[in-house]
Amino acid sequence: MAELQKLEVGTKAPAFSVLDQDGKSVSLANFKGKKVILYFFPAASTPGCTKEACDFNDNLNPFKVAGYTVLGISPDPVKKLKTFQVNQELNFALLSDPELEVHKQYGAYGLKKLYGREYTGVLRSTFAIDESGLITLALYNVKATGHVAMLRRLLAI
Repeated sequence: MAELQKLEVGTKAPAFSVLDQDGKSVSLANFKGKKVILYFFPAASTPGCTKEACDFNDNLNPFKVAGYTVLGISPDPVKKLKTFQVNQELNFALLSDPELEVHKQYGAYGLKKLYGREYTGVLRSTFAIDESGLITLALYNVKATGHVAMLRRLLAI
């Protein structure tokens, strides 16, 4: 698989429209005039993704005060995302991208290495998008643990 193009700061965030954990359509256009944190995670209810989601949940207020809406997106089906949201008491939307279309648009899918083995999969990635729809921060291959604290430092939140 060819490496997907990574997004850079200052580029327009790719438009998307997917379903959230409740089966409602969510588009990036819904957030025009607002700032968004869009983070990509491999699989709901796994240890790393649970840690990352709970970290975001615990830090929602500082992000909100800074004007950001947090959105998580994974290849998981709607039903699995709803179960994850309920079980972890998450207070932000989880988006379903089972065909990986949005992941690929954002360069959040590609070659990974684990214990010397190479395979393709979701690259844990996070993007800050400003009110005009431009990427202000693009982080690829982030670690689940400590990621939210790093993001807050980078955004001065």
